[in-house]
Amino acid sequence: MDKVSKHTKKHLVKQLRFMKMAFIKEESEDMRIEETFKVKQEDTEGQTDLIPLKEECQELNDVKEEKHHDFITAEQYFSCSQTEKDSSRKKSLTTRSKSSFTCQQCGKSYNKKGMLKIHMRIHNGEKPFTCQQCGKRCTEKGNLKKHMRVHTGEKPHTCPECRKSFSHIGSLKVHMRIHTGESPYTCQHCGKSFSHKATINAHMRVHTGEKPYVCPYCGKSFKHQGTLNGHMRIHTGEKPFTCDQCGKTFRSKVNLNCHVKTHSRENRFICHHCGRSFTEREHLKNHVITHTGEKPFMCLHCGKSCSQEGNLKVHMRTHTGERPFTCPQCGKSFTVKGNLKTHMRIHTGEKPFTCPQCEMSFTYTTDLKRHLQTHSGKKL
Repeated sequence: MDKVSKHTKKHLVKQLRFMKMAFIKEESEDMRIEETFKVKQEDTEGQTDLIPLKEECQELNDVKEEKHHDFITAEQYFSCSQTEKDSSRKKSLTTRSKSSFTCQQCGKSYNKKGMLKIHMRIHNGEKPFTCQQCGKRCTEKGNLKKHMRVHTGEKPHTCPECRKSFSHIGSLKVHMRIHTGESPYTCQHCGKSFSHKATINAHMRVHTGEKPYVCPYCGKSFKHQGTLNGHMRIHTGEKPFTCDQCGKTFRSKVNLNCHVKTHSRENRFICHHCGRSFTEREHLKNHVITHTGEKPFMCLHCGKSCSQEGNLKVHMRTHTGERPFTCPQCGKSFTVKGNLKTHMRIHTGEKPFTCPQCEMSFTYTTDLKRHLQTHSGKKL
């Protein structure tokens, strides 16, 4: 019996040490103690020996409860500590979000000091990033990278519908409105919608009458930059649009397109009076007036009638004093382009009129006619 009792005590001591190290749950230890009591209760001769065993077990329970209490306290301490850490972290984040960097000139705020530093370049004009090819300077490295696509021809943004490529993502987004039909910009005056902001800005001038683009040569004003650019070619004589088939040049794309049809003979419109053909119906209509004698365009100032609208516009300059064609060399102005072209011969020395008998050349046709009288003896 003593041997069993000693073995049991030894086992309980071992369990006590294990509990101290691992903090085994109370329910598990209770089960083991109950099993120990069951073994001892089966032996009736060992009842008296179990009294000190029960007292020792009671001491074990007291020790176990004390350790369990310590374990709970440690867990609670850990929980409280974690809560304090979370609270401290949240407080740190709140402080960080509240602490912003504000521009003293315009009041704009940023979360990072570096972003404010970049923003300040708008005010101080600093542009530290320079293009090595054209010398253009940018405030940000990203802007320089985008600019370089002008030189490299890179177009990384491709339309998924038509496969057209663009150098900037913004241009692709605007282009996509062609496919989606989106027109986010609406005129508040007439309700007309537009896909581009620049287009609605230009459209608004129809209502306001604003003409911000002024010709530096004649002072004439225009609603659109493109119209002014086309007008300027009247003064400069520039003809940037060239026919690929015959080399003839034109001031506008529209005029070139009309000319190209003369080579392909597309949409031929034939005059039934003389058989002359035209590429545009409107041109034929204007031509027929020369046969009928009709003059539907009348001057409101003097009542003069013209067969062509263009002729009326030229005539109106006699009343307004407008001289849109200016010599780039001496500054003299003319009402008709042909007069400027003739005047330019003074500067170029061109003499396009040649006498068929003596091959003498002249600047003006009137000079040639006067010269011909010397050969014929007749007054022309």
